[in-house]
Amino acid sequence: MFVTIQPAVVEALQSLLLGFAFAGLLASAFELFTERRADFKLLQAGGFAAVASVPVVIFSAPFLILRNTVRGRQSDGRPISFLMLAGLSAGIWSLVSGRVVLDLLHLLGA
Repeated sequence: MFVTIQPAVVEALQSLLLGFAFAGLLASAFELFTERRADFKLLQAGGFAAVASVPVVIFSAPFLILRNTVRGRQSDGRPISFLMLAGLSAGIWSLVSGRVVLDLLHLLGA
């Protein structure tokens, strides 16, 4: 018995994985080039720095959410339900940002 996977499911999985991979890549590249940790606090800097950091925060948010949640679980002992909810929100955000990246790649012809 063979299981067939619908093309929409494959595309959604591809978007999800690409979203997480791109989030981690972007956050790591930001930390490499600026020698500063990527965080949601970048938006509080004010001025041009805050405006310039908006795309970084938007696309690296799934990575930032999971990193902050795992650290909070280890240090503060947050409940596992909080970890699951944060994982769900990071997954949905990753799905959307991965879809945007795939669409941009398609527009650029890559």
